[in-house]
Amino acid sequence: MESPDISRQLIDIQASLDGITAEMALVKRQRQEIEDLKDDLTRVAKDLFAGAIDEFEDIAPFVKTGDFLHLFKLILRNTNNITAVIGKLESAIDFFEDFKPIGKELFNDTLEKLDDLDRAKYFEFAKEAAGISNNIVGHFSTEDVRLLADNIVPILETVKSITQPELMGAIKNAVAVFDKMKVEGIQEVSIWKAMSELNTPEMKRGLGFVIAFMKTIASKESEK
Repeated sequence: MESPDISRQLIDIQASLDGITAEMALVKRQRQEIEDLKDDLTRVAKDLFAGAIDEFEDIAPFVKTGDFLHLFKLILRNTNNITAVIGKLESAIDFFEDFKPIGKELFNDTLEKLDDLDRAKYFEFAKEAAGISNNIVGHFSTEDVRLLADNIVPILETVKSITQPELMGAIKNAVAVFDKMKVEGIQEVSIWKAMSELNTPEMKRGLGFVIAFMKTIASKESEK
């Protein structure tokens, strides 16, 4: 019979062998996984290399080997400039981040103002004004526009004179009187009736105004 010590030693040895066997199996499995990963990476690298070769073949006629060295030297010489540009880019990004709330508020205010203008019919007015411009362009020739440009100062002076309060008041009164007159109801008058009307104070004042107006115009013409 085997002694208890020998049996216990055999059990310990068997346990150690089982552990070693399991450890070896684990190492073998890991080694197999590494081999599989290496094979996969090798195939991927081959595909990438082949794709890169195809891409480089397209640009090969335009690039020389020395160009890469020149580019590398250029990058090294301008490292400070590149760093400064990156710093400015980071500052710009920070600025845009800070400006986002303000920009959103300005955008909303702009939309609100445009909505107010639309409600006030400004856009409809601009549309109709564009139609007026089209009619003017279609009616007048280039020569007419040139003549207008040559005479724009006298025209504006005339408009300025017309817009004087006294003259505007007279024009307004004349328009108001014309509106109140019933032209269709005016009857014919004879020469004798007309002569008698000339003796009325109203006609005398009207004739005086016409004569003074004509004399003023004639004197202005003679001064030219």
